[in-house]
Amino acid sequence: MNSSDRGRAPDPSAYPASWADRADGSGEWEIGHSLVGQFLARSPIGMAVMDTDLRYVWINEALEQLGGVDREERLGKRLSDVLPKLDAASIESVMREVLESGRPAVDVEYHGRTSADPDREHAYSTSFFRLEDDSGTVRGVCYMVLDVTDRWRARERLSLLSRAGAWTARTLDVFRLSEGLAEVCVPDLADLISVDLLDAVLQGETFYGTLPGQQRLRRVALLGAEGAASDGLAAVGHLVRFAADSPGARCLAGGIPHRQIVTARESEGWIAADALQGPPAPSLGPCAVMLVPIRTHGSVVGMTTFLRWPPRGAFDEDDLLVADEIVGRAALGVENARQYTKERNTALALQRFLLPRRIAAQPTVEVATRYLPSGGGVGGDWFDVIPLSGARVALVIGDVVGHGINAAASMGRLRTAVRTLADLDLPPEEILAHLDDLMLGLIAEECPDDAGRVPSELGATCLYAVYDPVARTVVMARAGHPPPAVVDPDGSVEFPELPAGPPLGLGGLPFESAEVELAEGSLLALYTDGLFEIRGQDPDIALNRLRAALAAVHRPLDDMCGEALDTLEPERRDDDVALLIARIHGLGADQVAVLDVPSDPAAVSSARAFAQLCLDGWGLGDLGFTAELLVSELVTNAIRHASGPIRLRLIRESVLTCEVFDASNVSPRLRHARTLDEGGRGLFLVAQLSRRWGTRYTTDGKMIWAELDLP
Repeated sequence: MNSSDRGRAPDPSAYPASWADRADGSGEWEIGHSLVGQFLARSPIGMAVMDTDLRYVWINEALEQLGGVDREERLGKRLSDVLPKLDAASIESVMREVLESGRPAVDVEYHGRTSADPDREHAYSTSFFRLEDDSGTVRGVCYMVLDVTDRWRARERLSLLSRAGAWTARTLDVFRLSEGLAEVCVPDLADLISVDLLDAVLQGETFYGTLPGQQRLRRVALLGAEGAASDGLAAVGHLVRFAADSPGARCLAGGIPHRQIVTARESEGWIAADALQGPPAPSLGPCAVMLVPIRTHGSVVGMTTFLRWPPRGAFDEDDLLVADEIVGRAALGVENARQYTKERNTALALQRFLLPRRIAAQPTVEVATRYLPSGGGVGGDWFDVIPLSGARVALVIGDVVGHGINAAASMGRLRTAVRTLADLDLPPEEILAHLDDLMLGLIAEECPDDAGRVPSELGATCLYAVYDPVARTVVMARAGHPPPAVVDPDGSVEFPELPAGPPLGLGGLPFESAEVELAEGSLLALYTDGLFEIRGQDPDIALNRLRAALAAVHRPLDDMCGEALDTLEPERRDDDVALLIARIHGLGADQVAVLDVPSDPAAVSSARAFAQLCLDGWGLGDLGFTAELLVSELVTNAIRHASGPIRLRLIRESVLTCEVFDASNVSPRLRHARTLDEGGRGLFLVAQLSRRWGTRYTTDGKMIWAELDLP
């Protein structure tokens, strides 16, 4: 067969005799042979025959058009010689395997560029089989090839959509979501992608309406393929804008996706979306651009820009449809993230409002606090510092189960209850018992059918500690909460074993307290379990970090809080963290005066004289008349209505406290005497003259106290 006849219907006489021997001479073979030749030459499937050296010996018209190389240029040459932009080495290795084994290779897919369409990558599906003559001699290999670019691109687009959908459901962080969108599309769909959103959306606010052309956006993602230049583009976090009357501005205003090829001059200004504070962005050069608005609730809230540089081709209509679908799925994630951000901001605002805005300075306790919300949202952690009578201070820390507004609201109810109970001067274990009853009531509200089910989002832990600067002791009780850290002045850190009470909301089990003596200058650190419950980390690591921060006992307390918490990453914490560190100071002997009073009305005058003597020694003589009257009323009341030993104690701190102890458990009651009544005015006078007053029960009786402001 002459080379000029290759690719045409073969002439039977041109075939070797061994092939023609199969004819029966009836003429019927001549007709079939001609039809077979036309089938091979005119088949719409590209076909070629390679010899044993893998050089072309025959091709049909379909393959000639598919590759864009004339038949005469192919014959006698190898695949790598005529189509260098294909992966010829791997294709020829398949053909050699077929020649050696005789096993066909079916539907081998590869990608590349051909002379027929040099600017666009195509996908081809090729099947190979070995050719043998009647004697079994291997003559070569034949392959049939189909252009399956549409199938390949459809599969790639489905894969892009699938990966984009997975990213949408993976995170509620707008920046990470936008980065994921860019990672999915680069480099498969574009060489460079930028994502810009309204500031209002990033803050969790709802936006309705149409964006004007000059609307300022903020860049939340910028990602380019390897070698893709992004010089002149606004960095992530910067404000951006599209020039007036540019396709970007029109796309924002109309909300309609747009694609085009732009020249270097056209790309100045509007593709770059440059930072408002910076100089105009330089030209990015000729490129293909695709602009897809981000729409939520029918309103445009941002823009996604796709860029391609030569030699990649322009975006086609299918690319625009795929990009619009991907951005639409990402917009669902943006909306979910916006709603989550709004709820989180609301819960955080509520949390901050319910937490102490300012810790009042206490002469006997220096305090530093820190609260860190988790990556999963605001929780129910709280702390408090409550001044008590007798210069004592209550230190409280707690943790409500769950996250979000409900947890923050429950925390606020518990904190309010703690402050109310603290005003009653109850012991720590009784405080926790009342809180447990409160939590049981909250649970009952959530379970009105009395089914006995305890909602998983209800429950709390709490640690309540009362520091007495006169005795220099702290009495603590806990309800399912981690024990505190106690630091001696020499820097040694211990975690005392306190009676482990059950979490609040279980009911039925008692709480117990323990007393710990503290030296002057000691530290007391209260924390929630979010400090050490970190995903993928041993809890001891965080506790050792806290131990190391507290060991430097003479450092500022704020520095200790920072060292203990600043390395905690929100993304790795599933719970929020509250930390309270207190440095305690005791009262000196010159600030406390005690007098044992006989149970005799005649001893009242001695008590008044003792009070006046103490006030003169403290330089508080101006309070003498008022203090004497308070002491007289309190001591007289104890002598008349109580039994057992009576003791008067005066404490000079930020206020002057007068305390009278007796052995009775009967609490005095404030009465409003009528005009002709002879008694009942004592406590009324105490209430009128004092800053505040109250009753505190002890193990062996009670104590009535009253406070006077210092001049």
